[in-house]
Amino acid sequence: MLARKCGFTLIEMLVVMAIVALLLTIALPRYFGSLDKTKDVALEENLKVLRITLDKFYADKGRNPETLEELVEHKYLRVVPLDPITESVATWVLVQSRDVNVKGIVDVKSGATGIGKNGRAYATF
Repeated sequence: MLARKCGFTLIEMLVVMAIVALLLTIALPRYFGSLDKTKDVALEENLKVLRITLDKFYADKGRNPETLEELVEHKYLRVVPLDPITESVATWVLVQSRDVNVKGIVDVKSGATGIGKNGRAYATF
């Protein structure tokens, strides 16, 4: 009697690899789509935090901050939040008041170009 060696045949390995490849082609697009969606949600949350913080600063100080770093200096924020789309704190678009008598930042928008998963441009979040 011949002893049979344990292991997989080439055909068995190819079948398994084909099944894994098929599953990856189904799963990866959904995974990357969910990553983009989480960035959109993080952007909305960071903008919400920044806008609430700007309102609190104004309520406490009676004026608007000149920079986002001023919010950190006065301990309204620990750090300036990251824009998750551009992955930078330097790309925030600071909106100044239209009233010439009111100085400082009144709103913040993302400096990212493009459109989010919800169909809105990042600049309009």
